[in-house]
Amino acid sequence: MKIMGRRIFTAELLPGMPDTIGRKPAKAEHAPPARTLDEAITRSHDIIAEALDRYPIVARHALLSGGNDSTLMLHLVQPYLDSSEHDAVVHVNTGIGVEETRQHVRDVTRAWNLPLRELHPRDSYDDLVLGQVIARSGKNAGIRPVWKGFPGPAGHGVMYRRLKDEPLQRNRAQVIGTQGRTRKVLYLAGMRWGESQRRMRNAAEIDQEGGIVWCSPLVHWTNAQMAEYRRTRLLPQNEVSAHLHMSGECLCGAFAKPGELDEIEFFYPRTAYRIRSLEQRVKAAGIPACKWGQKPVGQCAPKPGSIAGRLCSSCPAPLQGQTDLMDIWAQQGLLTQPLPQGRAA
Repeated sequence: MKIMGRRIFTAELLPGMPDTIGRKPAKAEHAPPARTLDEAITRSHDIIAEALDRYPIVARHALLSGGNDSTLMLHLVQPYLDSSEHDAVVHVNTGIGVEETRQHVRDVTRAWNLPLRELHPRDSYDDLVLGQVIARSGKNAGIRPVWKGFPGPAGHGVMYRRLKDEPLQRNRAQVIGTQGRTRKVLYLAGMRWGESQRRMRNAAEIDQEGGIVWCSPLVHWTNAQMAEYRRTRLLPQNEVSAHLHMSGECLCGAFAKPGELDEIEFFYPRTAYRIRSLEQRVKAAGIPACKWGQKPVGQCAPKPGSIAGRLCSSCPAPLQGQTDLMDIWAQQGLLTQPLPQGRAA
């Protein structure tokens, strides 16, 4: 397949051929062995069983971003979502994403007859960038906003904690309250070591965090295994992932690439209009950081490995000089079809 002067070579493993992660992830006790797809599936169920045996789990929540990886994960873990009145699929509606992804989540859960909890952050993205969210604790409580302007890389932690982590923590509290020692919520997530260098460093099969037990049953899966599973199970695909090569459920812009908003506008003009309208409001408020996806002048980049946000698979820290979207997508194995005729990245 030739795209914009580059030839992308893809090689698929035949069904049943062994496949594995190329090196040992930092949080893995041993390097993942070569596995067939069936063996990878078996290992996934073993990981979930280990989490259920190790902790007093009272609710199982499958986190569905709307991306194709999380859809595959949900398909695999459906049998675990019927043993408690609290079991459900959970989607965090950050308020700054592509509406078509949210609808995809609703359509999939409805088609599979699964209960859906659609969570919303207490503080909106608009209020955060407009500087209208005042600190509630610490030395700046009641005095200063927690953030002002569109985030660059240094603002990603704030956006993640406010837009994703806060709703998930509130959801956990609704189920178990303060009984985190004796009751746990299992969050099943689609994180994989093969996704990015950050996931290779930080993702674990099972990771307890207070009253939450994070479980990543696909953590050892490779791109080839994911593709084979989708092909043989005929899973529904999110058109947003096909167009933008990300789920689009959160467009905070902290690690947006050059030209990304133009790409969004081409496929989803309503979403881009919403972002550009917010740019005008931020500019009118006299806030210097008034351009979505641009690092504010003078903002320092976060230290490698310090980026918060275990669920943000599309927010890796950019490499120096890495500005070409097509190169990034090719390296991640995401180029599955050419761009529309005459459309440049």
